[in-house]
Amino acid sequence: MQFFSDNATPVCPEVMAAVAAADQADHGYDGDAWSGRLDQAFSALFDAPVKALWITTGTAANSIALACLCPPYGGVICHEEAHIVVDECGAPGFYTHGAALMTLPGEGAKLSPDAVRDRLGLIRPDVHQIPACAISITQATEYGLAYTPDEVAALGAVARAHSLGLHMDGARFANAVAFLGCGPADITWRAGVDILSFGCVKNGGMLGEALVFFGPQAQARAAQAERWRKRGGHLLSKGRYLAAQLLAMVEGDLWLSNARAANAAAQALANAASDRLIHPVETNELFIRLTPVEAARLRAAGFDFYDWGEGAARLVTNWSQNDASVRPMADAMRALG
Repeated sequence: MQFFSDNATPVCPEVMAAVAAADQADHGYDGDAWSGRLDQAFSALFDAPVKALWITTGTAANSIALACLCPPYGGVICHEEAHIVVDECGAPGFYTHGAALMTLPGEGAKLSPDAVRDRLGLIRPDVHQIPACAISITQATEYGLAYTPDEVAALGAVARAHSLGLHMDGARFANAVAFLGCGPADITWRAGVDILSFGCVKNGGMLGEALVFFGPQAQARAAQAERWRKRGGHLLSKGRYLAAQLLAMVEGDLWLSNARAANAAAQALANAASDRLIHPVETNELFIRLTPVEAARLRAAGFDFYDWGEGAARLVTNWSQNDASVRPMADAMRALG
């Protein structure tokens, strides 16, 4: 019973079947039939013309997106606990050739429009300071909370007012949509998002993510990203295997049904955790109060999870779980008292 991460889960059967179906001769790199269908498939998903590229990893997706929005002398406003700050080993700075990450605090790892405006107000318009060029938010956040359409739109309005790009790290985008019950467009381009890193691996994929470009600059930014992808060593010679996974996810309801399953499993655990919860459970991550003795008891019973600072733990559910499969963990948490 592992609750370490949705990165460690099995590949869902539909994705595995799609990879097998793509195992035939075709053009190399992204010139194959599967890669050629990505724009159409993602345009249908988002109810608007978009450009979509497969990318090997989430770190590469985020970093290349920011390189398309921010020059080396610029800065990206983001939360102090954002994945791009804490878990990407300086990759955004590497791809942007030195752009700064301008971090801000915020409850539940969310940025607020007021905090962003205040930070912007401190930047002098002279050559001695780093100008903000982009905002990056995580959907769902690092604590599993979902930005609502209104919250994204409020940040989008700040971005437009200050001529900033808006990037969304959507590693768990599907889980956020499943929780909110909104359309994917409502928390992306309709709310002012310019580039989305669309997560696949955490949601049942084998490898690879997508970059989705919105708006009038989509074509130009996608062309930029193609160069960054090649220069960074992420242009796979058999890209059809990545494209096939993405198509399996988005041409039907798989991306959303997988996320709903993961969210439902998290809610089953949340019901058992009760007053141990540190944050509301909105997607597929739980943060709970757990003493070292209690954590040791759970691990001795065969359950694995990450410690999350002193006296806390993080549990992550995934697409392959349901109420029945997580019940042993739920029962074990209840037994802690």
